[in-house]
Amino acid sequence: MEHMKAYTELDVFHAVLDAGTFTGAARQLGITHSAISKRIALLEQRLGAQLWVRSTRKMRLTEAGEVYALETRDLMERLRTVEQEITAGSSALKGRIRISCSNALGKLHIMPLLLGFMERYPEVVLDLTLTDAVVDMVHEGMDLAIRSTTLPDSGLIARRLATNLRVICASPDYLAHHGTPHSVSSLSEHVSLILNLPGGFNAWGLSSLPEMRCGFLSNSLEALHAACLNGCGIACLPHYLIADDVNMGRLTPLLAPVRGESTDTSLFIVRPDTTILPRRVRVLIDFLVESFEA
Repeated sequence: MEHMKAYTELDVFHAVLDAGTFTGAARQLGITHSAISKRIALLEQRLGAQLWVRSTRKMRLTEAGEVYALETRDLMERLRTVEQEITAGSSALKGRIRISCSNALGKLHIMPLLLGFMERYPEVVLDLTLTDAVVDMVHEGMDLAIRSTTLPDSGLIARRLATNLRVICASPDYLAHHGTPHSVSSLSEHVSLILNLPGGFNAWGLSSLPEMRCGFLSNSLEALHAACLNGCGIACLPHYLIADDVNMGRLTPLLAPVRGESTDTSLFIVRPDTTILPRRVRVLIDFLVESFEA
């Protein structure tokens, strides 16, 4: 009996797709060239369509073959994941997890937690990308992202981690030279430090933010933080980033009475809405949620 029983038609089709030839697919699967040819012929017969144009030198997909390849690629990945999950059982977690997070939050809060996770699960490889831009998770191949947003992106599954308190603030030096704004309207007389990213970051949690002279823009909260500390203007920054500065008197909170709880956002851990969730990713999600609740 040939080894073909160990492989489905889908396995064989994608082996040919990856190898580019029947010979290469046969070598990859450890079976004969004729076994590959027979199984592809059976698949084409069952589908009632030719999938490959074969010649003595090269092979290429037909239009039907291209459709079949595109629509079954994700299915193959899911099948592999399921098999890995079943094979792994209760054994040690293994594999890579790709994570996206903002720079400041990642350095100050997420990285210490990830170090604890890596110590507990040494065979899991964490791949952390720090950026203040919102990453297209599917396009970039991210497993998880930690974001601050009032409405998580559609197509993503989110779990809340914590409230993300934001604070309008300025340095004592800036306020000494420009005065302290005591109302929203008085902000029009001041200099703003804002993110140059799309989204509602620069509304500052106010129903109507008056036009201010822009003193500095950046895609980095850490850069805005540095400019604010240096007396360059007023910024709206996450509490986790400026808590020590407020406690030490390096930054002064402003307009707290006019900002209600609804102006704050939440920190979410989000993932693409896929049917199969690898066990290592699920364990990391639970680990982070529990760490924030502790």
